[in-house]
Amino acid sequence: MRRRQNPFLNNEDDIDPVASVANLFDVAMVFAVALMIAFVTRFNMQEFFSDEDFTIVKNPGKEQMEIITKKGKEITKYKPSENQDKKESGNKGKKIGTAYQLESGEVIYIED
Repeated sequence: MRRRQNPFLNNEDDIDPVASVANLFDVAMVFAVALMIAFVTRFNMQEFFSDEDFTIVKNPGKEQMEIITKKGKEITKYKPSENQDKKESGNKGKKIGTAYQLESGEVIYIED
């Protein structure tokens, strides 16, 4: 007596359940790159990818002020110290004025 084989049990085109994980990784990488590009264009940070040197002052004149400088490929970030008004710290500085850059590129310094 001959047995009939079930065509559903011996299907050569079985789908590998792990194969879809590779596709999810590809989608995640594309999403991450698109998100980075969106952030760079939204916050006007294209300067970080150019060869030009620049200086950015965030929150000028406030306690949370930060100065970000790029020279070549090196990016440095300066923050004011927590105790800059105290006299006992000899190596700390204090604010003595404000500098403004006009649209023409000219810098004006005003003492406080």
